[in-house]
Amino acid sequence: MICIKDLIYRYDDNKTISFPDIDINVSDKVLIVGPSGCGKSTLLNLIAGAIKIQKGSISFESTKLEKMSSISLDRFRAENIGYIFQTLNLIPFLSVYENIELGVKFSTKRASRVDDITEEIRRLINSLGLDTSVLKRKVSQLSIGQQQRVAAARALLGKPALLLADEPTSALDRKSAMNFLNEIDNTFDKSCQSLLMVSHDESLISYFDKVVRLN
Repeated sequence: MICIKDLIYRYDDNKTISFPDIDINVSDKVLIVGPSGCGKSTLLNLIAGAIKIQKGSISFESTKLEKMSSISLDRFRAENIGYIFQTLNLIPFLSVYENIELGVKFSTKRASRVDDITEEIRRLINSLGLDTSVLKRKVSQLSIGQQQRVAAARALLGKPALLLADEPTSALDRKSAMNFLNEIDNTFDKSCQSLLMVSHDESLISYFDKVVRLN
């Protein structure tokens, strides 16, 4: 599904990171581990097309991201990627339902995979350990752990091919983190989706099929 090769990124302060070659197949759960400042979030943003590739190649099936325009990359991200941000990026004045629904608002491909959006949102919320009674509440009224699950439901809605997760368990204790990862595993469709997560927490390694270390 994803092939990363000879990828190099230079920051404005001339710091340069050379990323290892990575192959991600359908159903893979891949963990990128490394200390702060090693480029984990940068790698996710390069894969998502949020940062322009400077040198090297990222291929998504037959599509080469480095050859795409900014507008095409935005469209590609909306159609193919569900992103669980470290800061969650939920909209506080919207309800839980409205925040999750945003997952398909900008993608006809993802929207076409959902026959009944309301029922699918209810299913996702339940599978991620929340009661459907939270759907009418504003996300600002939820705990961090609950908000984390809302962000995951938004990323999962419409079955995007690739789920990217940037330190999604950083605000959770060990038990809550493992519960969250188990819920993600039970919810995402292994027949057509893959998961790529970055973290500094090596205690999560046993959950993943592949581990890539950044220095």
